[in-house]
Amino acid sequence: MTFTLWFAFLCLALAASFSPGPGVLLAISTTMTLGARRTAYSSAGNAVGVFLVSCVAVSGVGLLFQRSPLAFSALKLAGAAYLAWLGVKQWRGAAKGAHSAVPAAPAVPDAGSRYAVFRRGLLVACSNPKAILFFAAIFPQFMPPGQVDARRFLLLSLTFVACTFVSHLSYVLLAAAAGARFLTGPGMARLQRGTALLFIALAIAMAR
Repeated sequence: MTFTLWFAFLCLALAASFSPGPGVLLAISTTMTLGARRTAYSSAGNAVGVFLVSCVAVSGVGLLFQRSPLAFSALKLAGAAYLAWLGVKQWRGAAKGAHSAVPAAPAVPDAGSRYAVFRRGLLVACSNPKAILFFAAIFPQFMPPGQVDARRFLLLSLTFVACTFVSHLSYVLLAAAAGARFLTGPGMARLQRGTALLFIALAIAMAR
């Protein structure tokens, strides 16, 4: 694979990664509620999910979602339901923390654990049907005609994963820097409600 071709994919991956989506929104909301360090586990989960999605996209499963409206609709509705559930949880967390001076603790004791945060990032990445179609449409453009080059696939996938992680890190640092102004009870509650509404809006957009 030539450097020029890889660089073209890198630019495309950066543009896609830095476009705000469910993964970015999850990273920002996790930063505000649990802190930047814990958000690293969410971003790691999202990166693993992106890699799994890329594997699915170049397999027969990706082709199935491209050709079967029913299968794609089922995945789309599942992803929308998960985003809506995250939005409801965020809204409830805002209600509980509205009168406290610090972000509300998770309602479930393990909800803020490293594993739980990692799992949320993983599920958000894996439940995004548009990501599967994106990889299924883009990867063939950078592959040899009529075949899947394992080394090239690994290079492209890891490049996209790295871009995803860099974009999340950038958003997390911005959120952490700005968040210090809002980490009071009422301000934090408003911020959490805002992100909750964005999760629900994304869910509705995905379902439609």
